[in-house]
Amino acid sequence: MSEIVTSADQTTVKPGEDVVASMAEAFKDELLSAVESSQGTLVIDLDGVSMVDSVGIGVIIAVYNSLSQSNRQLKVINVADDIYGLFSTMRLNRRFTVEEA
Repeated sequence: MSEIVTSADQTTVKPGEDVVASMAEAFKDELLSAVESSQGTLVIDLDGVSMVDSVGIGVIIAVYNSLSQSNRQLKVINVADDIYGLFSTMRLNRRFTVEEA
């Protein structure tokens, strides 16, 4: 279960565990619920996350697509070096903000 903090113009979701296939469906549901119940920017805080697999990346892209339809932004923060490298290689950092830890 992710930690979710909402303020006036930003919602932060912190999974606190690796974003991998075994938890992806529940994480996607939490993220989409956060998108629907909030305004402004959605922030995914990957502090403490050491691994994001292809399914996890798919979840993040799906949430980005949902946000972009309503002209909202996605930020992924506190990204470990190797995960940041993966996001950069896939050029996801050109679609949304990706900040290293």
